[in-house]
Amino acid sequence: MGVQSTKVYKFVDSKGVIHLTNVKPKDSRYQVIYLGGLTVPSFSVPLDTDFSARFVRKYNDYNPLIQDVATSTDLEPELLHAIIQVESAYNPKAVSPKGAVGLMQLMPATAKRFGVTDRTDPAFNVYGGARYFNYLLTLFNNNKRLALAGYNAGENAVIRYGNKIPPYRETQNYVKKVMKLYLALRDQM
Repeated sequence: MGVQSTKVYKFVDSKGVIHLTNVKPKDSRYQVIYLGGLTVPSFSVPLDTDFSARFVRKYNDYNPLIQDVATSTDLEPELLHAIIQVESAYNPKAVSPKGAVGLMQLMPATAKRFGVTDRTDPAFNVYGGARYFNYLLTLFNNNKRLALAGYNAGENAVIRYGNKIPPYRETQNYVKKVMKLYLALRDQM
């Protein structure tokens, strides 16, 4: 089952704020950035990788959205794909025991902080998660591992441990999983 057919409109105002809506706006500055349910050609995966058929299907389903978000936020699409796979396995309705929701598992406070009004909407969730990750990259001098640790454990945990990955097993495993998948995707593309 693919992504539901959805149009998402976007414009960036003079302050750099990204405005998103799924309701057709009257303002001509908005442009369609995502149309769910697109048929996207799949990429080929060598037999020696760990990519499952389900992963490849979900990757292709969400790739138009992720490519657009990556372009808008100056992030690598492979990194966003890796975060989403590890966070939610591409399940937009995923809910963690701690209350994180959606593809990028946004907590309520993080969603609010980055202007996400509907955490279950894939476009809003991925844009919000990408903006948060970009913030973390800036905070941690473009160190992907520290930004990932901050995404998982919270930025204050990384700061509290002297700008190092906190000694939490979950966070250390999270960083390893995301980086492994990110590097594999980057090498395949």
